[in-house]
Amino acid sequence: MRHFGKTLSASLALVTMAGAALAQDDVLYVAGPGGSIEQALRDTVFPAFTEETGLRVEYVAGNSTDTLAKLQAQAGNQQIDVAMIDDGPMAQAVALGFCRDLDLGDIKDDIYDIALFPDGKSVAYGLLGSGIVYNEEYFADQGWDAPTSLEDLTDEKYAGKLVIPPLNNTYGVLTLVQVAKMRGGSETDIEPGFAAFTDEIAPNVLAFEPSPGKMTELLQSGQAVVAIWGSSRAKALADTGFPAAFVYPKEGGAVIGTGICPVAGGAEKPEALTFIDRILEPEMQVAIAKTSGLAPVNRKAELAPEFQVGMPYGEEQINQLVSVDWPTINEKRAEWNARWTREVER
Repeated sequence: MRHFGKTLSASLALVTMAGAALAQDDVLYVAGPGGSIEQALRDTVFPAFTEETGLRVEYVAGNSTDTLAKLQAQAGNQQIDVAMIDDGPMAQAVALGFCRDLDLGDIKDDIYDIALFPDGKSVAYGLLGSGIVYNEEYFADQGWDAPTSLEDLTDEKYAGKLVIPPLNNTYGVLTLVQVAKMRGGSETDIEPGFAAFTDEIAPNVLAFEPSPGKMTELLQSGQAVVAIWGSSRAKALADTGFPAAFVYPKEGGAVIGTGICPVAGGAEKPEALTFIDRILEPEMQVAIAKTSGLAPVNRKAELAPEFQVGMPYGEEQINQLVSVDWPTINEKRAEWNARWTREVER
């Protein structure tokens, strides 16, 4: 009887484990951003995906750093099937082997080239651009022309009224790289960028501010009148009725691609690729754009004029965006951060 009891317990354990495995097979685990993007996915992508595949989507909301940390913690035994991460951290995820090959099939022809990450394992499902936001009403009162170049950040008339995110923020590091390029440097020659910031730009800066809420407060209070920020953030500020205008500098607005990849090292479900395909379809692209302010990456996604405001929509505006070398940036970023603290924000 004792032997029978042990056998029964072992059998029940196997049945429980098998049931858990089957339950897991019926679920696609997706880790990505919360807020408006999550809501758009729940309203549009999830129902269509479940109807097509029979798999339920279990969504784990978090920022890109959180999702990358989860992938690192689960290395070798990934529980996540699809990861949605901004392009900088996505480059790290790919370099660490967390993403598997991505075959987009025919839909690849409809995707803007700038959204096709060169690693072949991830793709952007939405775009925004880094540029200059300014108080249009204040500029008009002062008789100032609108800023047109990153070189304008050195203008002494902006002293004490300019805000730039710090280097540990995506907008901050993109600005450093773009300023370096403007002065003849690059991701592999960042010296011109540091020289320009240390000697000419930093003296004008009121604050190196990472928080979107605080950035909004500084602009609305009139303490700051010009800032480096993202197209979607500027649109959100303008939507409050504040006279915020946004321009891409003539050097090009640095693109920020919100990326997605099928995760390697776990179940590697084929439905992960189906999920990514659904997100890239025109209908889903439109739904995400309307709620999140991220520009569609699919050329066939058509937005009404009122939804195009504040985003790099269409060929003409997409062509104003430029890519950066994220693998090189990620390799150098800790070194740059330490130097930035010593030399720029001293």
